[in-house]
Amino acid sequence: MKIFKQYSNLAIISMLFILTVFTAGCGGSSSCDETKAAIITTIPVDGAIDVAFDSTISGYSDTAFDSSTVNETTFRLMTTDGSYPVEGVVTSVGDSMVFTPTYPLVADTEYTATITTGVIDTRGTPLLGSDYVWSFTTGTTDDTPPTVILTSPDTNETNVSINSNVSALLSEALEATTVSTGTFTLVKTSDNTHIAGSVTPSGSSMVFNPDANLDINTTYTATITTGVTDLAGNPLAVNYVWNFTTGTTTDDTPPTVISTSPDTNETGVSTSKTVSALLSERIDSSTVIPANFTLVKTSGGTPIVGSVTPSGNSIMLFNPNANLDINTTYTATITTGVTDLAGNALAADYVWNFTTDTIAAKGPKAVDLGTAEDFVILAKTKVSTTGTTDVTGDVGVSPAARTYLTGFGDILSADGTYSTSSLVTGKLYAADMTPPTPAKMTTAVSAMETAYTDAAGRTVPAPQALAADITNQTIAPGLYKTATGVLISAAGVTLNGGANDVWIFQIAGDLTMASNANIYLTGGAQAKNVFWQVGGLTGVIIETSAKFKGIALAQKAINVNTGATVEGRLLAQSAVTLDANEVTQP
Repeated sequence: MKIFKQYSNLAIISMLFILTVFTAGCGGSSSCDETKAAIITTIPVDGAIDVAFDSTISGYSDTAFDSSTVNETTFRLMTTDGSYPVEGVVTSVGDSMVFTPTYPLVADTEYTATITTGVIDTRGTPLLGSDYVWSFTTGTTDDTPPTVILTSPDTNETNVSINSNVSALLSEALEATTVSTGTFTLVKTSDNTHIAGSVTPSGSSMVFNPDANLDINTTYTATITTGVTDLAGNPLAVNYVWNFTTGTTTDDTPPTVISTSPDTNETGVSTSKTVSALLSERIDSSTVIPANFTLVKTSGGTPIVGSVTPSGNSIMLFNPNANLDINTTYTATITTGVTDLAGNALAADYVWNFTTDTIAAKGPKAVDLGTAEDFVILAKTKVSTTGTTDVTGDVGVSPAARTYLTGFGDILSADGTYSTSSLVTGKLYAADMTPPTPAKMTTAVSAMETAYTDAAGRTVPAPQALAADITNQTIAPGLYKTATGVLISAAGVTLNGGANDVWIFQIAGDLTMASNANIYLTGGAQAKNVFWQVGGLTGVIIETSAKFKGIALAQKAINVNTGATVEGRLLAQSAVTLDANEVTQP
């Protein structure tokens, strides 16, 4: 059996390994019952080394499991020497089961996973004659330092409420004992006077709560030092320092929930849906925890296991560990435990219901775009167009200014919060427009970056290999991965699946659509459920008269050449360049 070495930052990069399955005791006999359920894939694979400490453990069958038989008794994890049973939560959907450890795994340790014969498939058939057992070994070190990805107040923000807390969100979970008033400080910029307060860690976030209101019209400097480490002991590479300036007022207004996804009483919701809520102001990230954002089956109150995380400054995400049940009503609740940065709590619990579709979604869970979904085109450095472009949906750029929206001939609105253009059926936004637009743009860009990281880090279901040239292929819903770029030639590619099915393409290189190439969606497949995560140095290239469909999440640029059309969204962490194109949001 081959041994595969695995590497990880926030999530494991997995390889699909198909195991040859033999019926116990019958070798190659034709009399064996080959209809029994069997484990055909595991992540990590048997014998894997350097497995990440934050990994989930997965098993996949050749048929769907009876989820009622998949639990902590029938799917177990422990150290191979038997000295340490691992606590965790077991979930199952379709042909997959996932063991999520409660705490990170221990470095340089061999673990053994066991799926017992107590697991049966939906036909009532048990696994082959004996328990399925495999082993893997964790890595010796995690040497990736954490980084600060979001702060509130923002860098150089003005008119900050004088009773506001100061918070930061980092790229990974932190060692709580390293988060203190010694490693997260706040001083008056003018004279370096230290501000007394308390510091609270929560997962990957930290909050500085001053003992008293800040002074009015005063600039402050916040610093997170290299004394802060992740769970593996890696410190920040350098101190993270930023400034903000207070206004003259306090914030005594409680936050409110202004929108949710799914909406209240929405039906036909995809079973792979991430539940989210947008609040009216910035949230204290330390209060965004499972106790304060819950999801239950409305009938019977069965709690759904999942992760609760902030996205940007004012969005909360509930990401179920497994797909939801079909044709089922769920109740989501955000409690008064959630507060804004000034400590104001929601006035009352916010509760809403939604009902899932009657058909289970295939493929991975959809990528939640957060407020990036408000834009059909969103970029950090520039959005430019030449020729007669026709865009349906809003366009945004941040942290770049309005001058980096070029070729649109846009006209600023009377209140200065947006502009309009004859080329855009919608509005244009930039970071230097009148408030609240700057905050809106910061949140949207942060949500775009979060969505990119989410798509790039997916490991469930097991990623399937994606060819460097997918021309003429018909691709079913699923998670696909390649270490190279991807080409779609003129003959095009077909994505065939249902209306709620999901495709995620993890592309390490560039995505290139040749002239006149087409992405065909058949069987009811929808562009909003197709995610192209592209990490190449150039990014996404859509050549002349090509027809692109889906959500482009590019770490670099997106270039759409003459006459090409887009049904989807163009979300780039550098620039988006158009040339006489039709771009329509899904």
